[in-house]
Amino acid sequence: MRFKPNSTVATIIEENGKFLFVEEIDQSRAVFNQPAGHLEANETLIEAAKREVLEETGHQCDITHYLGLYTYTAPSNGVTYHRHCFIGQSTYYDESLALDDGIIGIKWLTLEELIASNGARSPLVIKCTQDYLDGIRYPLNIIYEHPNE
Repeated sequence: MRFKPNSTVATIIEENGKFLFVEEIDQSRAVFNQPAGHLEANETLIEAAKREVLEETGHQCDITHYLGLYTYTAPSNGVTYHRHCFIGQSTYYDESLALDDGIIGIKWLTLEELIASNGARSPLVIKCTQDYLDGIRYPLNIIYEHPNE
């Protein structure tokens, strides 16, 4: 079998000391995650991040920084994920928008509330939030994506 990591995006959105999380079902359990999902064909990483935020939360956002690349092999399925985490800012919220299947809703939580819930979908959810709070930021031009022709 050929090794093929999954490329995903996630976005940290913070307002007034709280972070936007998606409450979703994973393996019959309610968990919290940043708005996140898989990169689709002919889509840039930034386009994917904005799309996932909108589809999972109803928030439109501007992507302001790159937080980093995080890798994780899920013990539940053995799949390795390459998670590109971004920092964004909500610009508009449409509460009437239907959210993706499996999404229970959105929650604004502090990092402490997330940790106390024991409901992070993966260790990356906490690590990305901690890195954001530690001030890690990279300019978006750190990413080069060759245009599709």
